[in-house]
Amino acid sequence: MLDKASSILQKIFGYDNFRPLQKDIIESIISKKDSLVIMPTGGGKSLCYQIPALVFDGLTVVISPLISLMKDQVEQLKELGIDAVFLNSSLSPDEYQTNVNLLLQKKIKLLYLAPETLAVERTVSILNELQIDFITVDEAHCISEWGHDFRPTYREISKLKSSFPNAVCAAFTATATPRVEEDILRSLSLKKAKVFKASFNRDNLYLEVTAKTDGLSQVKSFLRKYPNQAGIIYCFSRKQVDSLAHQLNGLGFSALPYHAGLPDDVRVKNQEKFINDDVQIMVATVAFGMGINKSNVRFVIHYNLPKNVESYYQEIGRAGRDGLRSHCLLLFDYSDTYKIQFFIDQKIGNEKRIAEEHLDVMLNYADFSMCRRIPLLNYFGEKYNKHNCGMCDNCKSFDKDLVDITIPAQKFLSCVKRTNETFGAHHIIDILRGSKNQKVLEFNHDKLSTYNIGTEFTKKQWINLAFQFQQKKLLEIDQEYKSLKLTEKAYSVLRKKEQVLGRIIDDAEPSKTVEFTENYDHVLFAALRMKRKEIADQLKLPPYVIFSDKTITEMATYFPVNKREMLAIHGLGEIKFEKYGQIFINEIIEYCLKHNIKPNGREIDKSALKETQSYQKNYNDSADKFNSGLSIKEIAVETKYKKSTILKQLFDYVQSNKLENPNRLLDDSSLSNSQINSIIEHFNSNGISETKSLEKIIKKKISEDELLLLKIYYKSVK
Repeated sequence: MLDKASSILQKIFGYDNFRPLQKDIIESIISKKDSLVIMPTGGGKSLCYQIPALVFDGLTVVISPLISLMKDQVEQLKELGIDAVFLNSSLSPDEYQTNVNLLLQKKIKLLYLAPETLAVERTVSILNELQIDFITVDEAHCISEWGHDFRPTYREISKLKSSFPNAVCAAFTATATPRVEEDILRSLSLKKAKVFKASFNRDNLYLEVTAKTDGLSQVKSFLRKYPNQAGIIYCFSRKQVDSLAHQLNGLGFSALPYHAGLPDDVRVKNQEKFINDDVQIMVATVAFGMGINKSNVRFVIHYNLPKNVESYYQEIGRAGRDGLRSHCLLLFDYSDTYKIQFFIDQKIGNEKRIAEEHLDVMLNYADFSMCRRIPLLNYFGEKYNKHNCGMCDNCKSFDKDLVDITIPAQKFLSCVKRTNETFGAHHIIDILRGSKNQKVLEFNHDKLSTYNIGTEFTKKQWINLAFQFQQKKLLEIDQEYKSLKLTEKAYSVLRKKEQVLGRIIDDAEPSKTVEFTENYDHVLFAALRMKRKEIADQLKLPPYVIFSDKTITEMATYFPVNKREMLAIHGLGEIKFEKYGQIFINEIIEYCLKHNIKPNGREIDKSALKETQSYQKNYNDSADKFNSGLSIKEIAVETKYKKSTILKQLFDYVQSNKLENPNRLLDDSSLSNSQINSIIEHFNSNGISETKSLEKIIKKKISEDELLLLKIYYKSVK
């Protein structure tokens, strides 16, 4: 059965090899062994249950918490020719019944359900009619009260498992501490389950934490580095989301807001625009993203401090799901802790204690002065032994020269001491820079010896220095009064017993962004992206469902100009090639000829391109004539082409387009309605490539033209 899984991986999903652990996980599941899989976002966990679903004879039920995630995954599976449906409250009664009928007719391989749907009696009775071979629990951390996103309805899943004792069960999560892991195993009664733990290290993510000096200015500078790239900016409040989205649009960026306070239709519309690459930036509260499978998010900015490491890890995990390098920036202001603490104080007992523990760990991560992967991975029980990851701000800084910042440190620490350790960083900076604001004058701090002794640095530079002093454990924050306190190490600096080394930023220097230089043709990449977008808009699909950015990047690197070369590209299997391969080959050939590029050192046959372009024009013309109301016979007469040629042109056209009023195609069919319905049912179950058994099914010989006609009809109505 593992051979079958490998074949599915290559032919349907277009990957040559399994990623680390995928093969072991799939082998365990198809051997009917319960499993718990802890794998980071972007690690390929969906394949670990989608491939076994195609190996098993019966149905696979996938429990997933969000409607948008179900819709997204079902769309992607259908695009690969896999029969999948979902049942949830977003469906109309007719749509719901259609999906139920398909299930009862045994035509579906994967069923996606929300945990709430499991509690509905009708759902249970439908499931009892089906052969369920495999139960998948996605986002399994939702079952644990120790998890950051506990959902009581997830407890219903154990009832489903007990109702189908012969079905194998696998739970998947991207964020599970050892405590959450134990809770998942207990709650789902996975006593003998095999536990698979992939590394939590997402090595394609560049991690950066920097002091927030001027948030809008820092975001603006950052975004200039990523023109036309998709990204998410997380804010603490709805008001902040609306304000920042408005400001960014005023600066010429393409941004939309997303939060629970927006009307449902606006929220859905904004999300769809982001998914479809119609808007570059989504400014959002944490309500956004869990159901998003968009693979080409190139950056995630946290405008405020996240409340815990699990939320932070999950949110940055929305970047770089295609494996390409992506940037995660946290703008850190200690005042954010006051807001988080305010909400923590509303909690009681164990819930409050857990929330405070989570905040402490998050602060430790933000303050950490060595490789950021050390505290991040340690939180999930994983040791990181590399001295320099090369993909975080701290490790990048190791390569730069440090300067002596002892005197600025002494000035700052002295001012903290002279104000009795009762104020925050911004007030200390106002004193050092000689401000005459009301608060400074009210407390007579303009009379202090430290008043106006720090004018050599701008406010932005002082904020950054204060951040470094906190990172170096010279200062700590009083959790009750939110004021700065000196540590023992600070007194050593004041007594001139210890030197402080650090960096003084250029006042004009934006938040540093790591430059990612990829060895591909950027102009061709942009052209292929445009072609992908054009096809996606025609089919009303997100562009990444057609091809991921990684697939497009490889095309722009290797210039594939035939089927064999195209099938060697990441994420491009037989099914995707049938649909879109030739279209993208044409784009690449045209680009190579225009720019005198010789792929793999060989000349391109120009006549081949001319023939392809001419043929493409012909099939568009034939489709236009059909859409205008002409029949197949009338098109053949008008164009002087054979009927078989017209059908071939229309078949190629419907690989990436839809014909209008496709029912008119059946006027040219010699088959009865019942025979046509039998063939369509066969296509639903087996795809359009398997045609050997059709004549037995309808007990009639079928011509090539008849078969092609029905394939065109099927592709247009599917």
